[in-house]
Amino acid sequence: MLQNFRAYQLALDLYKVVRAIPAPAYIRDQLQRASLSVVLNLAEGSAKPTPKERRRFYSIALASLRETQALLQILDRQVAFQLSDTVGACLYRLTVPR
Repeated sequence: MLQNFRAYQLALDLYKVVRAIPAPAYIRDQLQRASLSVVLNLAEGSAKPTPKERRRFYSIALASLRETQALLQILDRQVAFQLSDTVGACLYRLTVPR
């Protein structure tokens, strides 16, 4: 199921990239937790029965992504930031009511 969920797969790729970024321990820990939160909220939200409940989790994932992006900017990691922009575009589409 999650293999066909593009936003989830991109978020997972971002998490793997983030894990390899060298940074002070306090920043690295926050960066890893924020990017993991994106992945986990997408997974949990995908199991919710109603569109409203799914959007709630996808919104939380988007907020965690913004935190991840702020940390990537602090660390000046452009390549990872570009991937995060792609994830953000997917998440934004998931949060907009149709």
